[in-house]
Amino acid sequence: MLKGKYLAPIFCLVILMTWCSSAWSEDMQAIKARMLQRKSTIDTLKKSGAVGEGADGYLHVRQATGNASSVANAENADRRTVNGIIAKKEGTTVDQVSKKVAATIMRNAKPGHWVQKPNGSWYQK
Repeated sequence: MLKGKYLAPIFCLVILMTWCSSAWSEDMQAIKARMLQRKSTIDTLKKSGAVGEGADGYLHVRQATGNASSVANAENADRRTVNGIIAKKEGTTVDQVSKKVAATIMRNAKPGHWVQKPNGSWYQK
């Protein structure tokens, strides 16, 4: 069930997939699958405070424990790819797309998760 369980990046990815040309379709399906596969691990890392959502639209390691770094790196690589595709389609920069996605992520962050303000400070929602 999708209700309330998937973060804004996954939602954005689904929307993006409707915009992508057929040439990107297979790659986007693979990215979506990887992101969905990491979802429960990311949720666990967020609950523990090991990772938080940055104002730049990417995961940040707050406490280097276990697999936090490798999971964040993998997720961020996929987010960069998706944001790059969106940026190209919209004629803008990856940075602008990432910031737009970050705003959505911040609004939808669950209570207890760490998020970063644009000034770089962190707070627990």
